[in-house]
Amino acid sequence: MTKDTETLIRLPKRKQSSHDCLIKNSGCLWLSLTSVFTIVLIACFTLLWVYISSGPSRDPGSIVQRLFFRVKAAGTNVKQECAITDERKFDCHPEVGATKSICASRGCCWKPTTPSASNLNSVSSVGVPSCFYPLNYTEYHVGNISRTSDKITAFLSRNTSSYYKEDVKLLKLVVTYESSYRIHIKIYDPLHPRYEVPVEINKPAKIFGSSSAASSFDIKITESPFSFQVYRKDGHVKLLDTSVGGFIFADQFLQLSTLLPSRYVYGLGEHRATLLHSLNWTRVTLWNKDRPPVEHSNLYGSHPFYLVMEEDGRSHGVFLLNSNAMDVILQHAPAITWRAIGGILDFYIFTGPSPANVISQYTELIGRPFMPPYWSLGFHICRYGYKSVNQTLDVALRTHAAGIPQDVQWDDLDYSYGWMDFTYDAERFGDVPGLARTLHDMGMHYMMIFDPGLSNSQPIGSYLPYDYGMELDLFIKDNVTGKPLVGKVWPGTTVWVDWTHPKAQKYWTTLVTGFHNQVEFDGMWVDMNEPSNMVNGAVDGCPKNSSLENPPYVPAVHGGSLKFFTICPSSTQYTSSHYNLHNLYGLMMTKMSHNALLNARPNQRPFVISRSTYPGQGRYGGHWTGDNAATWHDLYASIPGILNFNLFGIPMVGADICGFRMNTTEPLCQRWYQLGAFYTFSRSHQERDTNSHDPTMFSKTLIDSTRKAYLLRYSLLPHLYTLFYNSHTRGETVLRPLFFEYPKDKNTYGIDQQFMWGKCFLISPVLSENTTEVQGYFPKGSWYDIQTGSQQKSNGQYVTIATPLDKINVHLREGCVIVTQTPNLTTTMSRKNKFGLVVALLDDGKSEGELYADDGKSADSIQKSKYNRILFSASKKDRQITSAVDHLGYHEDMVLGNLTIFNIGTKPSQLTVNGVLCNFTFSQNQVINVEGLTADLKKRLTVKWT
Repeated sequence: MTKDTETLIRLPKRKQSSHDCLIKNSGCLWLSLTSVFTIVLIACFTLLWVYISSGPSRDPGSIVQRLFFRVKAAGTNVKQECAITDERKFDCHPEVGATKSICASRGCCWKPTTPSASNLNSVSSVGVPSCFYPLNYTEYHVGNISRTSDKITAFLSRNTSSYYKEDVKLLKLVVTYESSYRIHIKIYDPLHPRYEVPVEINKPAKIFGSSSAASSFDIKITESPFSFQVYRKDGHVKLLDTSVGGFIFADQFLQLSTLLPSRYVYGLGEHRATLLHSLNWTRVTLWNKDRPPVEHSNLYGSHPFYLVMEEDGRSHGVFLLNSNAMDVILQHAPAITWRAIGGILDFYIFTGPSPANVISQYTELIGRPFMPPYWSLGFHICRYGYKSVNQTLDVALRTHAAGIPQDVQWDDLDYSYGWMDFTYDAERFGDVPGLARTLHDMGMHYMMIFDPGLSNSQPIGSYLPYDYGMELDLFIKDNVTGKPLVGKVWPGTTVWVDWTHPKAQKYWTTLVTGFHNQVEFDGMWVDMNEPSNMVNGAVDGCPKNSSLENPPYVPAVHGGSLKFFTICPSSTQYTSSHYNLHNLYGLMMTKMSHNALLNARPNQRPFVISRSTYPGQGRYGGHWTGDNAATWHDLYASIPGILNFNLFGIPMVGADICGFRMNTTEPLCQRWYQLGAFYTFSRSHQERDTNSHDPTMFSKTLIDSTRKAYLLRYSLLPHLYTLFYNSHTRGETVLRPLFFEYPKDKNTYGIDQQFMWGKCFLISPVLSENTTEVQGYFPKGSWYDIQTGSQQKSNGQYVTIATPLDKINVHLREGCVIVTQTPNLTTTMSRKNKFGLVVALLDDGKSEGELYADDGKSADSIQKSKYNRILFSASKKDRQITSAVDHLGYHEDMVLGNLTIFNIGTKPSQLTVNGVLCNFTFSQNQVINVEGLTADLKKRLTVKWT
């Protein structure tokens, strides 16, 4: 018997009673021998019973192991403890059709809910469960636990079957202390390999170790029944506590619930709802689908990550690395339940302690966001329904003629022949290569759309993407016939690229590079990549008797079936079934498109925008929030949408300005262009057969206000670009909720009608019709209108802001120094202009800022140190502003042409820049403006006033 086995079968100690008898006591010898014989006889029969009852189950451990767990669990099957408050009831029958008898067969409590307690009319609400787990529900038990400085390992076993088929009775738990702020908890079947998510995860080079004094958390494991708790070391706040019951690990049903330390929960996308989650029995379903956004339904992406603000203002995050379809339930306790239908339980916990720290720690794991090309920060215009190459070009020409900056013109599938990838219509878009060249001559860029579904109905030898794919055998297959699965998308009958195939990158790179040799597009728009299918499953249907098509539990997916508007879950890919890989499809297409662009445009920074996403998407591309509608509600809903994707590590994000579906109105479009000017990805896009809504199609009033908004955006692009550099290198959010900067101010926790650019700018748009004012919340401090310089002092309160039709409210936070640039109609032209410096002085303390600059396009700027980073500091008390060049590797001219100082106080008698006396203007708002400067920003700057 090994030491491990000896440990495993050791029974729990019990108290000595009057019936206990020691062998060494001769008076008890006969009783002892009789007792031993009886125990051996019972043990033999028990072993035989265990062996017979185990049958062909997946419980593969030794009979001794089974016996241990049966004996250990035996004492837990006592009378149910069902006196549980509603908010602590965890659902024991998540499927429809719960009854008292079925509930009892599961060993659970039954108490029918009243209509007032259950809100089942809402697609997102599950209501208080009628069938719920008792307090003493028997589950897994821990044996053979071991601890080292950096790991805890244990085996978990259950002696009874759960109410789901093929439950795994022996599990392994591995807890790894990966850093002072990150813990990895993995629960899996140690004897039968299961599907695990095949994405890149950045593991630490060296395991941190739990014994370090720097560790910010502790973990406690309860052995019977199994649960774990994660604590903060200081204050012992429980970040997670799984002792509430209902832990199940079956082949197609994995469930784990945990109590939360507060009600402030964010993330869990992609969904349409408020930024702060409701814990009113809210259900969030994750299964990527192509359907227009509606409240609470599963949408285009899946992000099983949440962030919690704790009661004391600290924050933590939890990521479940699982790509299967799942429901996530949030309830009043507060608590969360994960319910996935495959894979393993693979959790990462990030301990912050600030929300900004949490996102940085999360993106350290899944990959830092990509560094976008500078031109992608400009204004983009597109529509579905351009009828010719001339019509596409005309949009760009008239936009510039109206004085509105625009950098990128897009084409939807209109350009293609028969809606097929890598073709263009010779009649309507025959000169699309010339269109790209013309746009480049204008200093602009050109984007084209690409779908993963390829036509299979063309004559052999006439359509390279299909012929080449068949040659490489890399289309997703029907799991019955072994032939490519056939569905239907825009070009008719369609097959889909299998991105997990080892030759998929070679295939996609060949096609992208070959097409780029014909049309010099600058970036790729990858769409329909959930993947979308216009028939449910396949043209010939999906297997009816497959457990992958009809799992025992189906999350609350839109359409009621996993195959709704997508391909058969049972279809096979090189790595696994589509059942497992579905949610990764868009991420994989984005990654391969990013890599293909690097080959097609050597050393040019790739730009990819994808509809479908999964964690890790941000390292390869951005996202737009899908086929929204031209409504005021959609205008508002775009803000929690873009903020959520910054939490998910995808900061390049925006909504279709003015709405994709439905005819828009001028009042809506006017306010939407103002808000859209402050999305990170700023694009106007619309459905065919809707009224054209690019800015020049409206009145002079809208044209003027849109011009004003985008000239302001373009003037702030050096600052926005710097925010993206910090996102790329440090994992910071670019757009962020107010509570990120003010975690101690609970008034900010639910705000999603305003947002921030980094830490310095507060954006307060108009989101309702027929109004010229905004009720905006201003956190404590002084805020300066970037356009007028007027000051707003606040102790943390809502303020009514006058907002005429030609204005969006953009306020600069005290203590910030930001760099601007004189705007032009394209970033190509703007980058040639002089810079400006805007300083919002603190009454007491230093104001600070930074600037990152490079050529805006090279893929290796950071790796080869071909960039500049300049730090700025200002002091009202010392009456000076200084700069320091932190890094110098980009040698183009960088000339400071103007300077603005807010909150300077009394009018100075003189002001010098690098020792040279300068003229300035002084306004009643205590704002100084200096024009006509020629200071070199690549050298130390000193501004003084007396």
